[in-house]
Amino acid sequence: MKNKQLWINHIKGLCICLVVIYHSVITFYPHLTSLPVGLNLYIAKSWTYLNLYLAPFRMPVFFFISGYLIHRYVEEVKWRACIDKRIWNIFYVLVLWGVLQWLGITLINQWLAPDLVRNPASNAAYADSVMQFIASMAKASTSLWYLYALVVYFVFFKALRAWKVPVLIALLGINVVISFMPLPWWGMNSVVRNMCYYGLGAWFGPQLMAWMKTFSLREHPLICALVAVGSLALYLVNVPLVISVVSIFAIMKIFYTLDSWRESSADAFLNVVGSNTIAIYTTHRIVIEALSLFMIAQINAGEMSDKLVMAILLVYPFASLAICTLIGLGFRKLSSGLFSDMFFSPPAKLA
Repeated sequence: MKNKQLWINHIKGLCICLVVIYHSVITFYPHLTSLPVGLNLYIAKSWTYLNLYLAPFRMPVFFFISGYLIHRYVEEVKWRACIDKRIWNIFYVLVLWGVLQWLGITLINQWLAPDLVRNPASNAAYADSVMQFIASMAKASTSLWYLYALVVYFVFFKALRAWKVPVLIALLGINVVISFMPLPWWGMNSVVRNMCYYGLGAWFGPQLMAWMKTFSLREHPLICALVAVGSLALYLVNVPLVISVVSIFAIMKIFYTLDSWRESSADAFLNVVGSNTIAIYTTHRIVIEALSLFMIAQINAGEMSDKLVMAILLVYPFASLAICTLIGLGFRKLSSGLFSDMFFSPPAKLA
């Protein structure tokens, strides 16, 4: 990857870090039932609420960048040339890791929390039958719904590229409506809600990127202030669309500006992570399930001192992120070295 593109890769790295932290928080803090009223409980609740407030800044920019990076495939490359790389490769990883997550998380729950009651319909990873697993995957009720979305989005936006403006306006409207009338399946709800951000990148990414690079906040302070206040006001009444779009612009502007001050390094943490998003994304959920169940059992048993518990509560998402990143990167190297990378790309004959 050319240096001028590394800052985009850094954004991908930030996004996957936020995804790992999100899953680390939701699988850990809400299940700590033995915390007494006090500082430790306050820390746990603070992480839970912070996780919710980060929602408008996590997936929208991830999908915008994902759409922007395949703009050429949507606009110029013929369907036949897109099938392997843009559809089949991602579908293969989705199905393979859907099965691996299901088997892995099922075994982990049987080992570490055999008495824990899970809703088998809530996530394909908790399914108690093959048919239920298939149904959950079809409804995008899976921790891998991002991959599900990439396949659906590419086909959708390439097929409808002749009607960009009306389709995008409709998707923006659906994003607002779905905030008040969500779909019954959380995964499909997320897929539909984030379509507009991917579409912005896939259809208008180059134009928006060029505008972002030349836009000066110092020359338009009043407009920036009004947009910031307006987007926050809409967010507080459950319309996160505007603040999500603003966050896409703001995050890109920050990383682009930092890159202009000091050229992004290929060895930087965010670049390494951003170059391996699929490996970290597919493996982290299994690792987090094991970490969270183990730590929850230790803390709920009351065998740790309050100070140790406080230290764990403060740093758990970051420690989880470090472990998941190392395991994801390590497994990718193992897959490439021993299995021709078959865990992250389809075998050549199948492809």
